[in-house]
Amino acid sequence: MCRSIKTLRPPVTPEVTDEDIRAAALQYVRKVSGFRAPAAHNREVFENAVDAVAAATQDLLDHLQIRGSAAHQR
Repeated sequence: MCRSIKTLRPPVTPEVTDEDIRAAALQYVRKVSGFRAPAAHNREVFENAVDAVAAATQDLLDHLQIRGSAAHQR
């Protein structure tokens, strides 16, 4: 879908920062909306979507179970 979104789970990416998660969320929302930067009248909904995708991503990463490794804890 969007080649600039990288895999954020261990062991592919051992250290994942909040910035990594936000960058992936931003790329996703940009791709889905078709806007690199929203117009002023869409800015709030765009940022809310980025926040929601980032939160869902964090939740996913916090709860993934990776075979053959210790549980991933942030």
